[in-house]
Amino acid sequence: QLRLVESGGGSVQAGDSLRLSCAASGRTFSRSAVGWFRQAPGKEREFVSAIMWSSSNTRYADSVKGRFTISRDSAEKPVYLQMNNLLLEDTAIYYCAADLSATPISLPNWKTYTSWGQGTQVTVSS
Repeated sequence: QLRLVESGGGSVQAGDSLRLSCAASGRTFSRSAVGWFRQAPGKEREFVSAIMWSSSNTRYADSVKGRFTISRDSAEKPVYLQMNNLLLEDTAIYYCAADLSATPISLPNWKTYTSWGQGTQVTVSS
C-alpha cells in the first residue's frame, strides 16, 4: 500500500478557490490511478474526481464539473485538485485514494482503491 498525504484544505468563503494536493511515497504511485472523495458530516462518502496514472482519463462528479479540475504534471508528482467557485455544499473532509488496478470505468467507485490518505478539511462559509 501507498502512504498518501493530502494538503491544501482550509476555510474559505463561497466563490473562493482552493487547491488540494495528494502526495505519496513509493514508486508504485507513478503507476496508480488517483481519486478524490469527500465526506460531509452525516453523509456518505462520495466520489469527486479521479485520474488514471497516464492522465489519459479523468472523471468528475456532476456536482463539481466545470468547477474542479484534477491534474498530475507527471506520474511521479502529486495529484492536484483545483477547486474553483466553491459552494457551501462543498464543505467536507476530502480524501485522496490510489490503486494500481483501477480502470476508467471503476474510477468513481471507492471500493476500487486500496490506499487512502487521512483527509483534509475543506470548509466553505457564506
